[in-house]
Amino acid sequence: MDASSLTPVAGPLAEPRPPDGRRRGRLRARLRRVPSRPPAFAALAVGTAVLVALPLIYILIRSLEGGFGRWAEVALSAATLKLVTQTLALAGGALALSLVVAVPAAWLVARTDLPWRRGWAVLAALPLVFPSYVAAFAWVAVFKGTGYLSEAVPALSLPWLAYGYGGAVAVLGLFTYPYLYLLMVASLRDLDPALEESSRALGAGRWRTFFQAVLPQVRPALYGGGLLVVLYTLSDFGAVSIVRYNTFTLSIFHAYQGLFDRTVAATLATVLVALSLGFLLLEARLSGRLRSGSGRRARRFRRVALGSWRGPALAFFGVLTTLTVGLPLAVVVGWGFRAAAAGLGADLGRVASAALGSGGVALAAALVAVALAVPVAAWAVRYGTPAARLTERVSSLGYALPGLVIALSLVFFASRWARPLYQSLALLVAAYVLRFLPEALAAARASLKALPPSFEEAARSLGRSRWSVLTTLTVPLVRRGLLAGGGLVFLTSMKELPATLLLRPIGFETLATRVWSTASEGIYSQAALPALLLVLASAAPVYFLVVRPAISEGPREGRP
Repeated sequence: MDASSLTPVAGPLAEPRPPDGRRRGRLRARLRRVPSRPPAFAALAVGTAVLVALPLIYILIRSLEGGFGRWAEVALSAATLKLVTQTLALAGGALALSLVVAVPAAWLVARTDLPWRRGWAVLAALPLVFPSYVAAFAWVAVFKGTGYLSEAVPALSLPWLAYGYGGAVAVLGLFTYPYLYLLMVASLRDLDPALEESSRALGAGRWRTFFQAVLPQVRPALYGGGLLVVLYTLSDFGAVSIVRYNTFTLSIFHAYQGLFDRTVAATLATVLVALSLGFLLLEARLSGRLRSGSGRRARRFRRVALGSWRGPALAFFGVLTTLTVGLPLAVVVGWGFRAAAAGLGADLGRVASAALGSGGVALAAALVAVALAVPVAAWAVRYGTPAARLTERVSSLGYALPGLVIALSLVFFASRWARPLYQSLALLVAAYVLRFLPEALAAARASLKALPPSFEEAARSLGRSRWSVLTTLTVPLVRRGLLAGGGLVFLTSMKELPATLLLRPIGFETLATRVWSTASEGIYSQAALPALLLVLASAAPVYFLVVRPAISEGPREGRP
């Protein structure tokens, strides 16, 4: 920071400029000096990291209670190896389908003259508003042997697309591709077109230019979005349960509920966490090999004229939005009409209670997650010491810990050493916070990095403590980013299913558990209203916090 930026300010900072510059040099050195000891709020950051790491530590301890031999017997058994194969096959299939859908969709809306591209850009991201279990219920209702499709056109009965591996890949691939798509759209719009223009000038065709000049430049988005798709697939419980495809989450849930010795569930959880951590490390290694960008603002680019490909491109988006938005919405609305015809008077009270329960615990989780994320992000961004960076990375472990694993560890912990917390809402909120803290942390970090440190340094030069600067200056200045992070935590907590099923108090319902319990029993009319409320509650946050920033940022394009 240049101390001259402080001199125009009225008050004590408006000191005259010394002719020899020595006083300014002393001020600059004082403001830039790295503190010899961590700030007071570092204790909160370390405490947050410890809390996040506790589920992983406890799962490891619990799985080894019977000794390493017992752990190896379960972890290396033929049944577990089969689970590993099935889970990895599902992750690979979902990732492949996501790539096939997301890459062309992102390129069409970001770099071509596709008609109504802004509308298609929004519609292509809307599958995020459907929880995977709602999408899976709708998908099965349409494609099963006695589903709506076979009733309408008997020759088009596609039960292989409703159940088993085909159904799992279809649901998870089609309803998680927006994670990859949104990152690709932002990356393609920020891409400097110089390399593409050079490739075309040297005689390369459009396809060769795309694969050899464009895709290599957006590999960070491909790796990051692919990681999100894989981690979501590994942690999913609702969709795989509905389409009857056995993975680790389903086996852990059944082992927890059906076996007296729950060491098996803990052992399977350690293997699932190892898979998740393995993919995190792989993505970090692949991304670490990439060169960083030049930091220059991308020049205006000319949109590619689709010409005769305009019709197929529109057909592609029409089929995609029909399958991922129209199909689940039509099924849920159809259930709603059936419910209205049957009368919902006796059920409205339970749905209202579930909606209040969902909103209450999700709001509590969002507030706690933001409060814990601020000191972690502030220490890592403003001080950047090895301890601060390690604390931030540990606090982000929620990405590698599926909700079912976190819930399992909290159940073990509360049942043994914190009985008053067992079957309490506090434990449920804690699970949400540990699972979704990385969302609040990412938003807080991005906001702090965008905030010039001169404001905080000026306050520190006036004698304010670091804690006072953080609470009275930094937090108010980055409140919009913190609200965005809290909104994401609220949204994902509303849709969380496996942790809620294991940790909710007896008699407590959320919209997610209401949908699950009624639809699992085949009472689809009673699942319609809570499912619609979940979708509506997700729509606004998804659009304003995720979709609109991704499709509106980046350099302006030139006229084709």
